[in-house]
Amino acid sequence: MAMKIRLSRGGSKKRPHYSIVAADSRMPRDGRFLEKLGTYNPLLPKDSEERVKMDLERVQHWLGKGAQPTDRVVRMLEAAGVIEKTERNNPNKAKPGKKAVDRAQEKADKAAAAAEAAAAPAEEPAEEAAAEDATEEQAAE
Repeated sequence: MAMKIRLSRGGSKKRPHYSIVAADSRMPRDGRFLEKLGTYNPLLPKDSEERVKMDLERVQHWLGKGAQPTDRVVRMLEAAGVIEKTERNNPNKAKPGKKAVDRAQEKADKAAAAAEAAAAPAEEPAEEAAAEDATEEQAAE
């Protein structure tokens, strides 16, 4: 029998409340389970003691029998110190999407064009002033 330690949803609409259960992986999410191991209330603040409650001895028992915790339950067990924390790497999470990249490129192009337009008139008076100085020097000689 393939065992899982997973969340089973309860509560009403828009007011979730989860039970942490040991269940056969072939059973429905909210269906039959073998043992209730704890509760999880996502509506409470993250630093609240009441947010996650688990019977750690029974969790250890089921892990010893080969039960596999789901990803969310693994995070809860890591926070409780039952399982060692694993290194997670999602390099694509920080990358902006295609539309954001396109917008940034357009903005950079407009800024470059504006900088060129601002720099071009500023250079012409400097050149004209240098030319006037040169003509005045030639006239003085």
